[in-house]
Amino acid sequence: MTEKRSFAARFASAISIYGERRVLIMLLLGFSSGLPFMLVFGTMSAWLREAGVSRTEIGLMSYVGLAYTIKFLWAPLIDQIRLPWLASRLGKRRAWMIVAQALVALALVGISFCDPHVALTPIALFAVMLAFASATQDISVDAWRIEAASDEKQGAMAAAYQLGYRLAIIASGAGALYLAQFVSWHAAYLAMAALMCIGIGAALAAPRLADAQLAVLGEAAVKAFAGRFALHGPLKDAVTWIYRAAVAPFVDFFGHRGWQALVILALIGLYRLPDFVMGVMANPLYIDLGFSLATIATVVKVFGVWMTIAGAIVGGVSIARLGILRSLLIGASAVSLTNFLFAWLATRGGDVSALTIAIGAENFSGGFAATSLIAYMSSLTNHEFTATQYALFSSAYALPGKLLGGMSGIMVDWYGAQGTLRDVLIGYAPTLTAKTAGYVPFFVTTGLLGLPAILLIFYLLRRETGTPGQVESTAAAS
Repeated sequence: MTEKRSFAARFASAISIYGERRVLIMLLLGFSSGLPFMLVFGTMSAWLREAGVSRTEIGLMSYVGLAYTIKFLWAPLIDQIRLPWLASRLGKRRAWMIVAQALVALALVGISFCDPHVALTPIALFAVMLAFASATQDISVDAWRIEAASDEKQGAMAAAYQLGYRLAIIASGAGALYLAQFVSWHAAYLAMAALMCIGIGAALAAPRLADAQLAVLGEAAVKAFAGRFALHGPLKDAVTWIYRAAVAPFVDFFGHRGWQALVILALIGLYRLPDFVMGVMANPLYIDLGFSLATIATVVKVFGVWMTIAGAIVGGVSIARLGILRSLLIGASAVSLTNFLFAWLATRGGDVSALTIAIGAENFSGGFAATSLIAYMSSLTNHEFTATQYALFSSAYALPGKLLGGMSGIMVDWYGAQGTLRDVLIGYAPTLTAKTAGYVPFFVTTGLLGLPAILLIFYLLRRETGTPGQVESTAAAS
């Protein structure tokens, strides 16, 4: 009984973090960050196609989403520039948040008054504004989240962010489509603009954070360099500012960690590789297995989203109890194992129960792993360069998977074209066909792609010398 009470007390202590003010504010900021995403991609594509816009033009419009990938290019400005008037009253992070959120709302209002039947150019211009303002909001929200909580609370902050983000995707996806169906596209985009008030209110309610005033590696040397070449006044200040904004974040990261920085970057880049590569072929698998669109919507888009949220919340509790590295290990292992579940799903034909099991396990493990990775990347940043370093980490973790994911269809087709392998698989599982046999070895391969990240986590755990479950001092925030 004592052990049970002890476990219950520990669990209650871990879960109580979700009731803290900053975590609740993070939930609302996550909603604000997630709201524009679908309005740039899926929802807008549906509107344009309904209006008769060609698939070629819709495809070209999707390039506005590159703003999310290249946001690290202007993240240094958000780290170094204090917005006039607003920063002195709200603090640097909240000032940037509110400006970005206001621009997102304005862009949505602008889009709502456009008509794709008349002209596509105004929509494209507002979409560019929306994407860049949304990416800027992401940078500032991530920076506030990292600076507002200690490392052991980053799991809960990341989980709250994911919950808010997923709820926003439901609102801006299904919600906007319902409004467009029963009212109008004009009303749908105006309603989404109004929902941005949630984020603005959360930013105003968020605690103001003190601006970091930390020593910057190499800054003294840069000042000496400027003096040696007789640079004075504004020119000397400009050289120093450029160094602090564009060079110092890299010098800081590698300077404090040495060669181990390469191990950390490799881990970040490889961690979600199985998810990103298998995810491209998930929907084709559902179609090839004969599932109806209604079944896919119910199981994948509704049940799956809630399982992701559940995984994210449990991930936050795990980080609070076990630490970041051990939670990373659990997440990486679970993601790899659930890829093997998809190989099993491919052998089950149109079995809805098998689909539900695979989707539930995959989305739960994905939410858990995402929370763990967000918390880990957050723990690596120096608060002097939070926005820049985290933007770089988030780009690094997505890029390898996106590049390899483009080869996923070729991999499935290649496996399916191997006659001997295909015949063996069909003999083992009669429900397999020539069209679906290639999925089995493909998902086994994507599951094995998780092994390098798991080995790197074991390596970091062995080098750990501090508090159990936390990153060692050479891999922690400066």
